[in-house]
Amino acid sequence: MNWLWNIENEDFLTKTVERCKEREILLPTFSQLKHPNRISDEIINKLKNVDIEEPHPLNLFRINWRNDPATGGIGDINYLEIPKEITGVNARIVGLVGKHFPTGAHKVGATYGCLAPYLITGRFNPDHHKAVWPSTGNYCRGGVFNSNLLGVHSVAILPEEMSRERFDWLHERTDEVYATHGCESNVKEIYDKCHELVAESDQYLIFNQFDQFGNPIWHYEITGYTIEKLFNKIKNENQRISGYVSATGSAGTIAAGDYLRTISNDLKVVASEALQCPTLLNNGFGGHRIEGIGDKHIPWVHNVKNTDAVAAIDDEDAMRLLRLFNEREGHEYLASIGVDKSRIGKLSLLGISGISNILSSIKLAKHFEYNENDVIFTIFTDSAEMYQSRLKEMNTNNGPFTNVDAAKVFESSLIRQSIDYFKELTYYDKKAIHNLKYFTWIEQQGKEVEELNAQWYDENYWRERFGIVPEWDRLIDDFNNRVMSK
Repeated sequence: MNWLWNIENEDFLTKTVERCKEREILLPTFSQLKHPNRISDEIINKLKNVDIEEPHPLNLFRINWRNDPATGGIGDINYLEIPKEITGVNARIVGLVGKHFPTGAHKVGATYGCLAPYLITGRFNPDHHKAVWPSTGNYCRGGVFNSNLLGVHSVAILPEEMSRERFDWLHERTDEVYATHGCESNVKEIYDKCHELVAESDQYLIFNQFDQFGNPIWHYEITGYTIEKLFNKIKNENQRISGYVSATGSAGTIAAGDYLRTISNDLKVVASEALQCPTLLNNGFGGHRIEGIGDKHIPWVHNVKNTDAVAAIDDEDAMRLLRLFNEREGHEYLASIGVDKSRIGKLSLLGISGISNILSSIKLAKHFEYNENDVIFTIFTDSAEMYQSRLKEMNTNNGPFTNVDAAKVFESSLIRQSIDYFKELTYYDKKAIHNLKYFTWIEQQGKEVEELNAQWYDENYWRERFGIVPEWDRLIDDFNNRVMSK
């Protein structure tokens, strides 16, 4: 645990302080990102004149769920409730919206959670290190964004089959981009490229979201609390938080479920994955098109004991719904069945993984026969803006989307969504999933088996990690004081 807060290299720390002093960079505390109202009025007023996509240091304070796209300041929590007319279930399904983060995706939060501890403990030398961001898409974009602020050399690694929008953005802002073999599921190839770079030079410093605890810690502290605050705002009498659904991906976002477990005994935490690569469901493998969730392994930072069920989603359903939610004919059909037009206009806030999360939420609601008193929360990581090329591809390959197509997709992919490929996890089901970490992390990535066992048997292991934030905030305050000193 000491590495999480001890100063490792005072020389590196001094260089980082000087770099931030030159660029007028202050680091937000986790408390400020959790409670944006604690950000100073001076910073908030300045933010209104800074574009959210600009690599400006003040945008670090926008790594939260409450950015107001209209004013540029801090507003209400960004969320979208999917109406019953679309879901077909009585339970409320509510998702936090990630589009209004810098880079248009909430993954920039995970990158800050990983980077900040390195900066404040002297583990990163901005004059020497190249920041490497291995990812299946949005994480490397967030890491590059933060690297640009520091003026450090950035490296993005992601599978070659990810969307064109991701690569276009990266080629404009990154010093090195590596497209590894395969699709969303080919995570090992990303790790292999990391090993290759590290063997080439000690300048390459890997910020691996799959084993960096700053990733789940950020979501535990900030995403989890935000959901609690949102629930208290929107709940009706007798309603309860009954479910939290998240793609496993790097196991960062799903850690909000660890936080929610502390406030809701009835909570079911559901891991969502692609049916074409059902790693948690039945130790399966394969390739799929639900971009942004990663799989075919169990992330080191996944607290598997806190996962109650697994839902596997057919990627064809997610892709069809991307069309329904974004094509004119789809909007017309939804309006014809009574969906409010203002809700229809917001469906573009959902990217492919967000749509998959809705489908997993529907399965959860049907499996446990939830009613109107049950509220399920999930995450809409990014928006359809990231997948316009996918829509064009489907129009080219499948023909124009028609009103008849809209009716078919609505019926087959939403209304007829069933509880198949949904599995409640027993104690030993969870242990079997946890044990899969051995093959990736002990045999391939050099972790210690003693720590693997501690993750399962030591009751303090996860509590200690999720409780580190006050110490990090103290170090951030110390760091900022050095930056502001003359």
